[in-house]
Amino acid sequence: MKPVSGKEFIKILEQHGWKLLRVKGSHHVFGKEGSPVRISVPVHGSSMLKAGLQRHFMKQTGIEEDES
Repeated sequence: MKPVSGKEFIKILEQHGWKLLRVKGSHHVFGKEGSPVRISVPVHGSSMLKAGLQRHFMKQTGIEEDES
C-alpha cells in the first residue's frame, strides 16, 4: 500500500465500517461494533503515516493492501 496521511487512512477505515469514538488532540480513536480493537490514528495535517504504523493498523483492522 502506498503511504497515506492520517486523514486518508481515516477515510479508508470509515469505508470498512469503523466509527469515530472520540478525538483527543490530534488523535482520532476508532472502533468497530463487535470488535475489542481500538485504533488511535494521528492526524497531523497532511503528513504521511510511518510505514510500520500503517502496517500495524492494517493488520489490527483486517484491511488488506488491495482493499484500500
